[in-house]
Amino acid sequence: MFYSMMCMAVAIYFEARGEPLEGQIAVGQVIMNRVEDPRYPDDVCSVVYEADHYSLNPRIPIRNRCQFSFYCDGKSDNPGQQTKFEECVLVAKAVLYGNLKDVTYGATHYHSTKVQPNWAEEDKQVRRIAKHIFYKGI
Repeated sequence: MFYSMMCMAVAIYFEARGEPLEGQIAVGQVIMNRVEDPRYPDDVCSVVYEADHYSLNPRIPIRNRCQFSFYCDGKSDNPGQQTKFEECVLVAKAVLYGNLKDVTYGATHYHSTKVQPNWAEEDKQVRRIAKHIFYKGI
């Protein structure tokens, strides 16, 4: 379970470290909702690092072809702000071990308010938390 917690913490760090606590929890819950959804891998780390990879080097994801953008944005995936990362570890632990209400209402997708992805369907939007919009049924 430690490995799952660290994968989730890294995702929360890069996707939502600047968001309020509820927004960080929401990113963790989207990961868990995907784990429970048969369309996605059935473990946390596989969900977080799901991507299209180069056939000649299957360890390198194709840029902008990942489920979670931090993984294939071409930047380092090492958290730089230790205190913020420790907070994200606590959030991940709460999502994995806690009995938290799902603030995303079962969402399996989200995006930043700065973008409008082609998959985003307004009628499937379930929640906006700070700078993220959450979707269910995509």
